[in-house]
Amino acid sequence: MMRYRRTAAIIFGVLLAGVGSVYAYDGLYGLNLVLRHGAVFWSKVRENDPRLSPAMRLALTRDTVTAIAGPFSWQSWRPGFETSEMPVVVDGAEVDRLYLARLDPRRFQLIVRTAPAGNEYPTDWMHRLHAVAVINGSYYARFGLPATPVLAGGIMQGPHDYQGGGGILTVSSQETILRALPKDDSSEAFAGSDDGIVSYPLLVGRASGAKPITPSRWLANRSFIGQDVQGRIILGTTKDAFFSLARLGAFLEAAPLNLKIAMNLDGGPVACQSISVADFKRDVCGKYELREKDGSLQLWTVFYGQSVLPVALAVIPRPAEE
Repeated sequence: MMRYRRTAAIIFGVLLAGVGSVYAYDGLYGLNLVLRHGAVFWSKVRENDPRLSPAMRLALTRDTVTAIAGPFSWQSWRPGFETSEMPVVVDGAEVDRLYLARLDPRRFQLIVRTAPAGNEYPTDWMHRLHAVAVINGSYYARFGLPATPVLAGGIMQGPHDYQGGGGILTVSSQETILRALPKDDSSEAFAGSDDGIVSYPLLVGRASGAKPITPSRWLANRSFIGQDVQGRIILGTTKDAFFSLARLGAFLEAAPLNLKIAMNLDGGPVACQSISVADFKRDVCGKYELREKDGSLQLWTVFYGQSVLPVALAVIPRPAEE
């Protein structure tokens, strides 16, 4: 009996040390990550690895592949709020799909909220904010804190000396604007706004002469936010992980969305989108993220569970629409 107690004490001590290490490195976010997913890690894979989707294997094995938009149409659920699904077609076959939402910012407002503890799923954000739609926001770092500047309900969060470039979304009671992030004084870019978010890179609407997005083998489920020539906001999330950032930018430039600008949001399993409006519901989250490091391909592996959103971008009706 004493031996079993000693063994149990050792196991408990090891578990306690592990929990302490995770908390010391990533805080509550790290603990929730382990509790909700078991474990997450990068694992080496090959181009034809069965753990990769067919779309990813196609993107990896063909250096030059052109994707075009397949037929799609918009469905209106409330005045100023529409949804659609756009097929991504290569050589006549669908390889991926964009889940889209389009909203009139005069009728619907975008707000940014954060949960560094990593304890909010997309549906949690939907219920807490009484939102009609939620999409993941920009990048986050250790402890689940924003890795880019964000303005959440009038409170600045994230780094104060950000120099990463990209784009910025600003929202006030008067207007919603997506534009390139000013280079001279990004600290003042949120002036006069209630909510906003910085992310990178710009996928559409890059300045003339800007350095092109470097082609890479970084494939992932993707999310983006765009603004069309009529000022409407378009939210998009991919079904699969066919796109690198360079390929997604080229696809959106050519797609019949009339985008004047589009900004990438965080990608991988965190690329999530939830919608609940009228009789329409959508709840999708990414599965894949693949990077190339030290000459090898590495797949972000999650044991189980849907992603939480430490940074969320929500859509709520403006007061006149409620």
